[in-house]
Amino acid sequence: MAGVGVEPLQGMVRFGLLVLTVCAAGARGLYFHIGETEKRCFIEEIPDETMVIGNYRTQMWDKQKEVFLPSTPGLGMHVEVKDPDGKVVLSRQYGSEGRFTFTSHTPGDHQICLHSNSTRMALFAGGKLRVHLDIQVGEHANNYPEIAAKDKLTELQLRARQLLDQVEQIQKEQDYQRYREERFRLTSESTNQRVLCWSIAQTVILILTGIWQMRHLKSFFEAKKLV
Repeated sequence: MAGVGVEPLQGMVRFGLLVLTVCAAGARGLYFHIGETEKRCFIEEIPDETMVIGNYRTQMWDKQKEVFLPSTPGLGMHVEVKDPDGKVVLSRQYGSEGRFTFTSHTPGDHQICLHSNSTRMALFAGGKLRVHLDIQVGEHANNYPEIAAKDKLTELQLRARQLLDQVEQIQKEQDYQRYREERFRLTSESTNQRVLCWSIAQTVILILTGIWQMRHLKSFFEAKKLV
């Protein structure tokens, strides 16, 4: 019975891990607490040309009932997104519950920040907000039931569309991993070059110091007529 080579197995394992990573990282749901005008930021690694959808809703702490209740319509949330170069991709004011969407054009770490613009005295009196945030990346951001209804797709056609989107997202993830590897390689080469230059500089300084010490000692001995 013919055995399977090590390299093909390693390639299959890497591909499987990448698929699991893409599927696991497609959507992130969490909640956090913020105070008056406090800003909370998150870092999301996103490949280029990838759509990201964020859904959020806020709850306000009720001191009398000691429970989080849905926020009033007058409460606003400001969402700001910056790409790896620090350029603002999205900066917009939303309500107490909303949805924001943007498409990445540069691969890397994107900063997503949210903060409240409310000036209600209840928050100044030690209150707080609970923000529920759900971030969907890539094909997970697609609303497939809506796509199927709009394009009149059968179940088989919809499944094929989902698989094509997943393959496209995996390709983007692979391109992003190559981009990261290239950046890491350039950084490593730059660091090694600097270490080499510093080592050469230290060696030159030591040699020059030794020559100076020998000349100084020779002059000292000649002055004392010991040589």
